Amino acid sequence: MRIGELARRAGTTTRTLRYYESRGLLPARRAENGYRSYDEGDLRLLQQIRTLQDFGFDLEETRPFVDCLRAGHPAGDACPASLAVYRRKLDELDALIAQLASVRAEVGAQLARAELEASADLPGGPPPRCELGGPT
Repeated sequence: MRIGELARRAGTTTRTLRYYESRGLLPARRAENGYRSYDEGDLRLLQQIRTLQDFGFDLEETRPFVDCLRAGHPAGDACPASLAVYRRKLDELDALIAQLASVRAEVGAQLARAELEASADLPGGPPPRCELGGPT
């Protein structure tokens, strides 16, 4: 298939495919007429790249998965290098989750302090405000 059809079927642009080709992620095969030529295996490579990018992997992190598919494995995560990337990504995610949990705890503590101070100043809390205005 030609580049336009591959782009359409993969849900991407021809520009993206040329970029992947320049990065060595997509093979640069040419037909006799000089047009780029792709097959179903190339579509699988693109689907693997897109899935991983949807999960937050950067383009270079997809390389071991692409290499694994190119080596003839049925899945891009069947190789040791792919598994290592998964492990690193899980470590990154765990660190981000811990950081977010810490920030959440700090925000919760600030809220509790602010609510306590507000209720200490006024026994019934702050007086109601009339947003509509007008004569009272």
